[in-house]
Amino acid sequence: MREDCFSSRFIAAAVLALVLFAHTGANAGDAAHKIRIGFPSLAFSYMPFYVAQEKGLYKKYGIESEYIQMTTSIQPQALVNGNINYLTSISTGISAGVAGLPLVILINFCDVSPWVLVTHKDINKPQDLIGKTVALSGIRTSPYYFFQAFLKKSELNDKDIAVINSGGTADSFRALTSNRVAATVLTPPFDDKAVSLGYKKFMQLGELADIPYVGLVTSQSELKSNRESVRRTVAAVMDSVAWLRANRAESSKMIVDKFKVSQAEAENTYATLMRIMNKDGRMNPKVARGYLDILRQERSIPADYDPMKLTDFSLLPRGS
Repeated sequence: MREDCFSSRFIAAAVLALVLFAHTGANAGDAAHKIRIGFPSLAFSYMPFYVAQEKGLYKKYGIESEYIQMTTSIQPQALVNGNINYLTSISTGISAGVAGLPLVILINFCDVSPWVLVTHKDINKPQDLIGKTVALSGIRTSPYYFFQAFLKKSELNDKDIAVINSGGTADSFRALTSNRVAATVLTPPFDDKAVSLGYKKFMQLGELADIPYVGLVTSQSELKSNRESVRRTVAAVMDSVAWLRANRAESSKMIVDKFKVSQAEAENTYATLMRIMNKDGRMNPKVARGYLDILRQERSIPADYDPMKLTDFSLLPRGS
């Protein structure tokens, strides 16, 4: 009888030990997936990423995120080298992918772009920019290509206008408001903030060219080697998009706090964001192919090249 009692207690203890061991092993396996995302500067288009970090959505999926500020031009190589896990410019991802870098577009937030040419008040016609200096985020960035489209529409020679590379939208805003330049290309809320400081919105540029905007881009190696981490990151960012749509007041408050703008400016920025964001996180093939036509002006790209082969939307949530 005592032996049976002892055996029962021994078995119970052994089972408990196995359960505890299994539980500990599960926790160890659930260690946070660490990611690094490259951003050129502060910008309203990155709101899904700010929300994902500040509202605990990465944490919900076991992701530990770090945001790295770096100029757009060096991000593709940094991604391939493993210095970062993601970049956020879709146009940069396509341009680098066409050039041969093994990149993959996972999410595309928008089908249109909100870029605006903002100038000093004394710029009344395109020709007034001749002999002046304009700030752009960098060569082969979206502001660069939109400004080129503006020059073409206005029949201006780019050699007649000096350009400085600012590094990012926030830096372009500072270049304008410090009067280092006569004009720049901005997105909300920087365009409204500039207007409140006495500058003016000269022209909306988003309809002048097909240029993809913001999303999530990774390397083929990252997708293959860390697919579960990538899946969780995609899920967290898409949850963030849903949060933005469902929380107008709190989103506007975040914009006020992050960009140091007025409530009215923040609400305008939020409205613009909701207007340009698509419903499914996928990319419009027409926009992608239109962008290839822009790239063909500076490099040789086969006529039958399909930019959609640079995409993989299979990790987007079902129903997206």
